[in-house]
Amino acid sequence: SVGLNLLMGYAGLISLGHAAFFGIGAYTSAIATTRYGLDPWLSMGAGLLLTGLLAFLMARPILRLKGHYLAMATLGLGIIVQIVLVQAEGLTGGPDGLGGIPTLSLFGWEVDSDIRWYIVMCTVMLLVVWLALNIIESRSGRALRALHGSEVAAEMMGIDTTVTKTGVFVVAALTASLAGSLFAHQQSFISPDSFSFFFSIELVTMVVLGGMASTFGAVFGAFVLTFLPELLVVFEDYEVMIFGAILMLMMIFLPQGLFVGLQRLLRRLLLRRKTAPAVAAAGEDRHGAA
Repeated sequence: SVGLNLLMGYAGLISLGHAAFFGIGAYTSAIATTRYGLDPWLSMGAGLLLTGLLAFLMARPILRLKGHYLAMATLGLGIIVQIVLVQAEGLTGGPDGLGGIPTLSLFGWEVDSDIRWYIVMCTVMLLVVWLALNIIESRSGRALRALHGSEVAAEMMGIDTTVTKTGVFVVAALTASLAGSLFAHQQSFISPDSFSFFFSIELVTMVVLGGMASTFGAVFGAFVLTFLPELLVVFEDYEVMIFGAILMLMMIFLPQGLFVGLQRLLRRLLLRRKTAPAVAAAGEDRHGAA
């Protein structure tokens, strides 16, 4: 969600097919390790390379589009990738999926428990957040914000909008690929159903829920939406409708996102606590003077 937040929140480019890059990373790692015996870390690198190449090649024609045309194009990309994953049974296992994916190992340290996976995931998350924050504060980040404000104005300022859009699209795809590879090795089994259109909508909801143009908001949104289905297990059949309602309500009442909204609420509460004693003291002084 952090990479998608760079694309949507900072560059203002919508993607409804981000699950495709997640799936490419997952399946590249899975196929490379189970069918060709490649080391898991090298297979993750192969996934990043393949995803980056595909994203770069697709960025030029797709990112010429704007608004709902861009959304439909990315949606089409996601659907195509899922169809390929289902139809290429000899390579991907088809609808039955692919199992026996080995776990990660670092200098003999096997990532074979939930606690160890949490450590790995948190470490990777912190690295991705650090990378995103550095991009945002760099010249590229300023170019992204200018692009979001007005593409024409950005071009008049001398910003190469094509390079900027391509760069952020590739970075967003690479972060999704990395997450997909980790998902494959953590689950040890994957199937095309895990990378459907609904998962792309879930990723978009994470960004909107946490707050677009907020890196920590994207992380917050991911945490909330990861654990929300566990709390709503009774309403499992209505999960898609619930996510749709969340998106609609957030855009109407909290367009800045839940994370930013909670920050503002906390500031107001702290401000009230600080000002309350001063107001009370002023009231006592007036009463004494009277």
